[in-house]
Amino acid sequence: MVREPGPSHRWWVLGVIGLAQLMVVLDATIVNIALPSAQQDLGFSDGNRQWIVTAYALAFGSLLLLGGRIADLVGRRVVFLTGLVGFAVASAIGGAAPSFEILVLARALQGVFGALLAPAALSLLTTTFTVPKERAKAFGIYGAIAGAGGAVGLLLGGVLTEYLDWRWCLYVNLIFAFVAFTGGWRLLTAGAPTDRPRLDIPGTVLVSAGLFCIVYGFSNAESHAWGSPLTWGFLAAGGLLLMAFAWWQTRAPHPLLPMRVVLHRDRAASYLAMFISGGGMFGVFLFLTYYLQKSLFYSPVSTGLAFLPMVAVMIVSSVTTTNVLVPRFGAKPVVPLGMGIAAASMVWLTGLDLTSSYAAHVLPPTLCLGLGLGMVFATAMNLATAGVGARDAGVASAMVNTSQQVGGSIGTALLNTLATSAATNYLVGRRPTPAVVAQAQLESYDTAYWWSAGFFALGLLVTLILYRRGAPRPHLAEEPEPARV
Repeated sequence: MVREPGPSHRWWVLGVIGLAQLMVVLDATIVNIALPSAQQDLGFSDGNRQWIVTAYALAFGSLLLLGGRIADLVGRRVVFLTGLVGFAVASAIGGAAPSFEILVLARALQGVFGALLAPAALSLLTTTFTVPKERAKAFGIYGAIAGAGGAVGLLLGGVLTEYLDWRWCLYVNLIFAFVAFTGGWRLLTAGAPTDRPRLDIPGTVLVSAGLFCIVYGFSNAESHAWGSPLTWGFLAAGGLLLMAFAWWQTRAPHPLLPMRVVLHRDRAASYLAMFISGGGMFGVFLFLTYYLQKSLFYSPVSTGLAFLPMVAVMIVSSVTTTNVLVPRFGAKPVVPLGMGIAAASMVWLTGLDLTSSYAAHVLPPTLCLGLGLGMVFATAMNLATAGVGARDAGVASAMVNTSQQVGGSIGTALLNTLATSAATNYLVGRRPTPAVVAQAQLESYDTAYWWSAGFFALGLLVTLILYRRGAPRPHLAEEPEPARV
């Protein structure tokens, strides 16, 4: 089949899609910087503080596959624009929130509309850029945005909180959404696939409930013991629901997630790469932020600026990887190498202490981390959606976001729990002087870095085994669905 080149304005389309994706990704971290100010303003407790983050993660993570399928059913342009408007309205409600309850509701609504927006954006990119060389450039840029959005959120959140007000961490989305909506309205073409898939209601219920339980269970692990029914009970229920979903997808007449999407080797490897690296990456942003602010006493703005060199390297690495390395060598050596570089960077970070300087000790490992993450994200996002049929573009794109979001939720919860335990164990038998408490914090960060290194090492092994040798062969993905027994 001969593929026609995309529309002449496709690079402007990339700008619109990238802006929308940046808004969704940075919103996962921009609010973290604003939390202390919001807590003081609205007067909610430390125990309730986590719900400002968890409400977004629950709605976003559990509804992504449904959002992707809705994009396939209704049309990507309509869903994209609807997601932008809804996300902006939810952000306005959150920015004006007079109480904790309204703020949590607004964050949940952001997650709902983000679950529509993110897969629609990626599937629009997939269907807009079909020429291999242009697709490689587009996904290099998009992968850099997706990987660097968390760090940009930290910087932007610091600037807005320090110089304006915490509420602007939510209001700023109105600006992003307005620009993206205007561009999308003018540039995107309407229409859904002529061969529309039907909505798999049982599959939708099973996967949404399963992902909700998984994200909720790991979120509870941050504030409850692993032995609490609120932790293991939800995790067990989520696991059972996802197993039931997988079983149903082999028998459903119109499956929500067709097996032809996930059984492709390169695509499966890409989803796992996003899942594993998502867990490691979000842990880095969280604990390195704590280290810079609590141990080195950086301001929120200085902390955000400290991440910028890593972001710059990630962008260069993403574009170079998809345009030069993957077309020549394939994903098999590139993604495992990126995982290995990221793992080595995490081990390097364990050498930080209370006397470390930015230029000599913090900057080098974070630059290496940007190099490694750029190699992973851009390649995985490209191959996770390469060659997918038009009727499955939305759900295949949703799987990318689902993998990263659920991986990030699991990784953050695990690393938080392990780091807290390490700090507590260090203080046993010691007098809690300021110096001892500061050292306990370093122990917690080191523990998180070592475990993150383990995540990336696992990613190295998994991707080395699963990815096929040679340059990618995207058209093999558009193969008939395996016959059901």
